[in-house]
Amino acid sequence: MPVPDQRDPELTRAILTRWLNRHLPGVRIPMIETPKTSGFSSETLLFDASWTEGGDAGEGTDGGAERHEPFVVRVAPVHYQIFPEPRFEEQYRLMRILDERTGVPVPPIRWYEPSAEPLGAPFFVMGRIDGDVPTDMPPYHQDGWVTHVPPEERAAMWWSPLEILAELHTLDVAALDLGFLDQPAWGATGLDQRLNYYEHYLHWAYEGPQETALRALEWLRANQVDEPDPPAVLWGDARIGNIIFQKGEPRAVLDWETAMLGAPEEDLAWYMFLDRHHSEGIGVPRLAGFPSYADTVARYEALLGRPMRHLDYYEILSGFKFSVIMARIGQAMIDFGWIEPGNTFPHDNNCTQLLARILGGLQ
Repeated sequence: MPVPDQRDPELTRAILTRWLNRHLPGVRIPMIETPKTSGFSSETLLFDASWTEGGDAGEGTDGGAERHEPFVVRVAPVHYQIFPEPRFEEQYRLMRILDERTGVPVPPIRWYEPSAEPLGAPFFVMGRIDGDVPTDMPPYHQDGWVTHVPPEERAAMWWSPLEILAELHTLDVAALDLGFLDQPAWGATGLDQRLNYYEHYLHWAYEGPQETALRALEWLRANQVDEPDPPAVLWGDARIGNIIFQKGEPRAVLDWETAMLGAPEEDLAWYMFLDRHHSEGIGVPRLAGFPSYADTVARYEALLGRPMRHLDYYEILSGFKFSVIMARIGQAMIDFGWIEPGNTFPHDNNCTQLLARILGGLQ
């Protein structure tokens, strides 16, 4: 969900040029692209940089090769927070490990600035990957570029991320020093942490009624399932709308701010629930080419080498988590004056309505 951008592009360009000069002496940034809107979870700045490699920065381009590279800056939330604790540095640490030590495709991670002094909040710089990202507004089953590609490309866009998930879910947490993703302050690793955290998040997000979300939480606690396997690294926001594609092939996986440790079923269920929300949840059919959810589960079981357990439970968990996020988005819409304080959107929206239908079908 976007918020209005308030940065001065020229001032931002000057600040980033001075900062980047420490890493790339003599760097030149012709312009900074500050999107008209910027996300709650983090702010995005785009720019192209030029510098002379191997030459004397004080003597123009003589004696060295001229280099050009496109970059992206991700800035920690400044204007508004969608999550109670953004965990921004953890996102950077995870992406650097994935970039340098695994085959999970993320943008090349370059530098991190922990201080808020340059841009008003910590930020990190990564390489920019060209490609297309399926849209959430409008949902990709309804409109946008995904509606215009052939069905076989849509199928590739659906199947290929499952291979990335399987690689992620089989990473060695200890060998890669990924224990920092655990959040023991919220309870035991996995479902205990998730339910406690999102209950806290729900009450922080929005002070109005939350009948459907609270009903889901009650059901989840009463029917909590076992997670017998060692905790895996979870993406946390596994969906095709967080992937840069080129002709159906994933080139970079984005948005790791909700990464955690838990059961792979949690990521797979979210992957399917968000797609269901973008189709059935808004009253439109899934586009031709997208495989069925049953085939998706079967394919993922083959990739992971074991059956998926309790996916009905994790689907409700997905709906509950997304309803909490939507409550926060609704509160933001109130705070920014986009809807009236009494508007029902924070607790009555496409997500909560879909979740209510799923809960209503339980025996």
